[in-house]
Amino acid sequence: MAPASSTPATYPQKMEETMVAAVIDLNSARTKPARNNAGGNPPRRVPNAELRSREYLTVDEVERLMSAARKIGRHGHRDSTLILLGFRHGLRVGELVTLRWEQFDLKAGTLHVNRPKNGRPSVHPIRGPELRALRRLQRDYPSSPYLFVSERGGPVTESNARKIVSRAA
Repeated sequence: MAPASSTPATYPQKMEETMVAAVIDLNSARTKPARNNAGGNPPRRVPNAELRSREYLTVDEVERLMSAARKIGRHGHRDSTLILLGFRHGLRVGELVTLRWEQFDLKAGTLHVNRPKNGRPSVHPIRGPELRALRRLQRDYPSSPYLFVSERGGPVTESNARKIVSRAA
């Protein structure tokens, strides 16, 4: 039924125009390529410099991540230590989850890092806050050869380590 404000002669015209416009919109939506260009290639990645001004976290940002990780879940200390070691030593996720207690000399305060991807193995000094966190971690999980242990007793997976950081963020 026609609205009271429009006359019966113009109402069918308006309905037809609306339907034609809807069909045109529907057809144009179907013919648009799913990607940015006609060749079917995926869109180009935006350079990081256009998204953010720096490529690293500040000490304050890492401290906030660590305090948030401490408050989440049952393994807060383990999670905050994972973030601390990754930040202080520039470790990749794969390097973090494969850390073993035999790579640490807590008395001398050193960490031996085996770098993949054509990297050179190196020895890193460990400072006070890291030493305290590592000693507590060793008390909490004494039977595992791995530093970061899952609830099942095995090493934390790379996926789990990424989730720990993303939950804290």
